[in-house]
Amino acid sequence: MAGFRLFDLNPEQQKAVLTTDGPLLILAGAGTGKTRVITSRVAYLISEGVSPSNILAVTFTNKAAKEMRERLAAMVEKSAASKVLMSTFHALCVRILRSGIEHLGYKNNFSIYDEGDQLGLIKKIITRTAAQDEKLDPHLAKNLISKAKNNGWREPAPGEEKSLVGAVFARYQAELKTLNAVDFDDLLLLAVQLLEEHEVVRRKWQDRFHYLMVDEFQDTNRLQLRLITQLADERKNVAVVGDDDQSIYGWRGAEVTNILEFESHFPNPTVVKLEQNYRSTNAILQTANILIRNNPRRRVKNLWSAQEGGSKVRLIAMPDDRQEAQFIGDDIQNLQMTEGVKWEDFAVLFRMNSQIRLVEQVLRQLKIPYKVVGGKSFFDRREVKDLLAYASCLLNTDDDVSLLRIINTPARGLSPSLVEQATAHSSRMRSSVWNALRDAAFQAGLTTRSRTAVQAFVGLVDRYETLLNQPLSDQPALLREMIEEVGYLEDLRRTCKTPEEGLSRENNVKDLLKSFDEYGEKSSEGLRGFLDEMMLRQEREEEDEDDKGSGVWLITLHAAKGLEFPYVYLAGLEEGVIPHDRSKMEGTVDEERRLLYVGITRAKRNLAITWCQQRIKFGSVTPCNLSSFAKELPAEFVEQKSLVQMQNTPVSAESAKSRFEAMLAMISKL
Repeated sequence: MAGFRLFDLNPEQQKAVLTTDGPLLILAGAGTGKTRVITSRVAYLISEGVSPSNILAVTFTNKAAKEMRERLAAMVEKSAASKVLMSTFHALCVRILRSGIEHLGYKNNFSIYDEGDQLGLIKKIITRTAAQDEKLDPHLAKNLISKAKNNGWREPAPGEEKSLVGAVFARYQAELKTLNAVDFDDLLLLAVQLLEEHEVVRRKWQDRFHYLMVDEFQDTNRLQLRLITQLADERKNVAVVGDDDQSIYGWRGAEVTNILEFESHFPNPTVVKLEQNYRSTNAILQTANILIRNNPRRRVKNLWSAQEGGSKVRLIAMPDDRQEAQFIGDDIQNLQMTEGVKWEDFAVLFRMNSQIRLVEQVLRQLKIPYKVVGGKSFFDRREVKDLLAYASCLLNTDDDVSLLRIINTPARGLSPSLVEQATAHSSRMRSSVWNALRDAAFQAGLTTRSRTAVQAFVGLVDRYETLLNQPLSDQPALLREMIEEVGYLEDLRRTCKTPEEGLSRENNVKDLLKSFDEYGEKSSEGLRGFLDEMMLRQEREEEDEDDKGSGVWLITLHAAKGLEFPYVYLAGLEEGVIPHDRSKMEGTVDEERRLLYVGITRAKRNLAITWCQQRIKFGSVTPCNLSSFAKELPAEFVEQKSLVQMQNTPVSAESAKSRFEAMLAMISKL
């Protein structure tokens, strides 16, 4: 342990770091330094002689994995840090499947379908499967299939196979396999199946990883728990870090029971509680502590801070939602001017996206910069999806979704009716569209012009596929050459409404190609590895977008988890908003309370919670009631006021003087 730093960790953090063998449950409250503990524990294992390649740390987002890698690189030699696998669950599953999916009847060059690809395939299946009088929303079907897979089902439940949803599910899975493709849910489902059913594969990965760490364990679902269980083998060196009080993704399949019943999966664990908060004032922490105690089933924790003092939490009644938005905008402007803080230090949190619009309007009027988290993803842009589809086709020509996206992009004489014929022929052949296009019988039924267009397209893909698979081929250069040969950028510019739009889209293509160049400099896995990385970035991809740009944060409570801000406004503490009306019917009020707890613990210095006496809903004025959660907030730390009272309270001479002096100080710096 020579040279390893423990002095900057508190006693509980030190215990978590030094406990290396056997199951370990680290209950890490909000703001208690869990990332520091995880990376310190990895560094300590390396200092004790554990091979870095035998250590696995799994988390949920690319951003969290990147942060852990960067912190570790600052603590140990870079060569050692690079050998530790710090990965998201889905990235780990891709590694497992690439090395053994042949056991399940797939080829290892499988494609990964994103949400748009899934919907496209499901729409086609519904069209072919549904009777004339049957209707099924593709989005609903996708969600139901996803839920079934997260429950561990690879096919419809007994008795469901004859229903339309069951039939679509069965056909969807069969067609994915025919196309040598998987979706994001399959990554977990098939990886677990592979480990559970094939001992040779399971032993390989168990021999690789002797020490496992899982971040945000409260967000794991049953498949992720099964995955960790399979990897742990008899060593049971599994350390999980989480906080059941921050389990807010039940609607996405997360099982809070995984952390509440950890002992039943990994008997006799060491349990360490991290309760010292390094983020918030005690007034904010006590408000959160007292609120969350009302949840009947939880692991008891009591957050505290060494920071003394701190202003009370403000709970403010607003006449309506317009005045709520105006108050938030005015208060932000006033604090920014008098205290000289950055716009990025402010965040407005909402239970629902529909609440954001009015605050956004006020910030525009006040010329306050802002950013709405969760805007259009880079990967949703047409040109990015086109380029990724070209790349995917070169690796897996059986990928119908990608093939159909590029088959006439740019236009090359393959009309929609011809594509429809090829798709119908592929259905009769029970094969991919690519095989249908190459089929002599299909080509024989085409006009000379159409046959020439089909043969030219098949020849193009065949030629570049061959070049791409040659040893030591310059894959980025080949992809650029193909894009240039088909005239993609020229076609892209022609379809844009303005030169500015054309330039922006062209730059997106160049950025993606540049990313491929940079990937090749750090990895030998080529185009297949690059495509995997691009697809996996889309998993909760908003985390990578959040930090871009400047301004006040407008963000939902779910998206705010893991973030922190000096000044927080939590809008809409009303019955029916939080707790949401639906939670009372579904029995998830406890999760709504946890969601409010997460919102409160985002604030570092100042927290204002607002509620409206009336709000416009669906175009009509609707009366509102203060949330039942408000009764659970401690009067000792929460100051209740109305907007009218605040407006009628004169500003003290001392306060006015300090604000004036602060403004003068700011002006003098300009």
